[in-house]
Amino acid sequence: MWRAFLNILKVKELRNRLMFTALIIVLVRVASNIPCPGVDPAALERFIKEVTNASGADGGFMALIDLFSGGALAHFALGALGIMPYISASIILQLMIPVIPQLEKMQREGETGRQKITQYTRYLTIIVCLIQGAMVAMAMVNPTKIGLPNPSEPLFLGRVEVFVPVTVLVITCTTMVFTWLGEQVTERGIGNGVSLIITINIVSRLPHSVIELVNMAIKGTTPDGTTFKSVQLLLLLVVFCIVTAATILLSQGYRRVPIQMVRKTVGKQLQGGSTYMPLKVNFANVMPIIFAGAIMMIPGYLFQTMAARSGGVWMTLATFFRQDGPGYMTVYSILILAFSFFWVANQFNPLQIADNLKKEGAFIPGISPGQPTADFLDGAMTRVTAGGAVFLLALAVFPMVLYSNFRIPFMVAQFFGGTSLLIMVGVVLDTMSQLESHLTMRHYEGFLKSGRLKNRSGS
Repeated sequence: MWRAFLNILKVKELRNRLMFTALIIVLVRVASNIPCPGVDPAALERFIKEVTNASGADGGFMALIDLFSGGALAHFALGALGIMPYISASIILQLMIPVIPQLEKMQREGETGRQKITQYTRYLTIIVCLIQGAMVAMAMVNPTKIGLPNPSEPLFLGRVEVFVPVTVLVITCTTMVFTWLGEQVTERGIGNGVSLIITINIVSRLPHSVIELVNMAIKGTTPDGTTFKSVQLLLLLVVFCIVTAATILLSQGYRRVPIQMVRKTVGKQLQGGSTYMPLKVNFANVMPIIFAGAIMMIPGYLFQTMAARSGGVWMTLATFFRQDGPGYMTVYSILILAFSFFWVANQFNPLQIADNLKKEGAFIPGISPGQPTADFLDGAMTRVTAGGAVFLLALAVFPMVLYSNFRIPFMVAQFFGGTSLLIMVGVVLDTMSQLESHLTMRHYEGFLKSGRLKNRSGS
C-alpha cells in the first residue's frame, strides 16, 4: 500500500490533481474560520461555552450541526452553512424526479438532461441558502427562537436591519462558492468534490475529539463527572476499529444477481456470456439518517419551546424526546427503517431494469423476462434492503447509546457511527478507488495486490 502512495507522486497528472484538491481544501477551511461581518467572536465564544455547559457535553443539536460545518457554526464563519444547502437541494430534486414527468424526461436525455438538472439544483440551492441563512442570522439576533438561552451580551455589532441581510448575502455567496469549488474538484481534482468537502469538515473535528478522549483518560472523569478509566480508552479504540470495519462492510456489501447475455454475432465477433447485477446492501447510503435526523429536530424543538412557556406535560415530553431519551431513539429508529425502504422505492425501478435487460437480450437464469424479472428484482432488493436497514439503524443509534449509557461526550461518540462515520468511510473508499484506477491505467501497482477497491456504485 505504501508503494501505491509513492507511485501517486510519480504520475504528473495525478500529482497535479492532488495538489489542486489540497488547495481547495485549504480555501474551504480558511473560509470556515473567518467570522461573518458584524459578529463579535469573543462574545460568541463565551455564549457557546455557556450553552455547552448548560445542555451537557453534547451541546444539543447545535454541536451536531457544528460538526458538519467543520466548526464554522461555532465561529459563525463565512462557511457556517457549509455545502449542506447544495446537498439538501440535490436530495429534493432526486425525490422529485420520479414524481415530475418533465424531470424524469430530462434524466433520460443523457448528458444534456443531467446538465439541466444540475442547473436547477444550483437555483434551488440559492433558495435553500436564503431561507437557512435568514434563520441562522435571526438566531444570532435572538437565540431563544431556536431553544437556546438569552446571551448575557449581544453576539453581533451594529443594527439588526443591516446585520441580517448582510449575513444572509455573505453566507449564501460562500455556500455557492463552495459548491463551485466542489465541482472543480470533481472535474480537475480527485473524487467527488462536494462529498470531499463535507468529509474534510467532519475530519477537522476529529483531533478535538481525540484530545478530549485523552484528557478524559488523564483526568479519570468525563466532562459531567462520570468515572473514566484508561482501560475504557483502550476499549473505545477497539470498538472504533470494529465499528469502522462493519461500516466498510455495509458500504461495500452487495448481492450478486447472475445475468446471462444471449450470444449473438456483432460484425465478426461473437458477443454474450454471463455477468452479474450488484444489489447494494446500503442502497440509500446516509440518506435515511439525514431524513430521520431532520424530522426529529421538529418535535424536540417544539416540545422544548412549549416546555419553556408552560411546563407541565410539555416538560415531560421534552425530556422523553431528548436526543438520548427513549422516545427519540424509538421514533428515530422507526424513521430510519421507513426512509430506507422509501429511498429504494423512489430510486430503484425494477420494471425499467427488467425492460432494459429484455431489450439488450439479457435475462436472469431461471426467471422469465418482463414482469417475472421485475418481481424477482423487487423481492431480492426488498430482502437486501431489510438487512441493510437494520445494520444502518444499529450504526446510527450506537453513538446515542455511548452517550446516554456511558456518558461519552456526544462530539466524541459521533465518530463511532452515524452519518459522520458513514460519510468518511464512503468518501475515503471512493477516493481510493479513483486513485487506484488512475494508477492501474498507467500500469502502476494499486492499493491491493489482489482484486481491486470497489466504489460506492458497486462497480
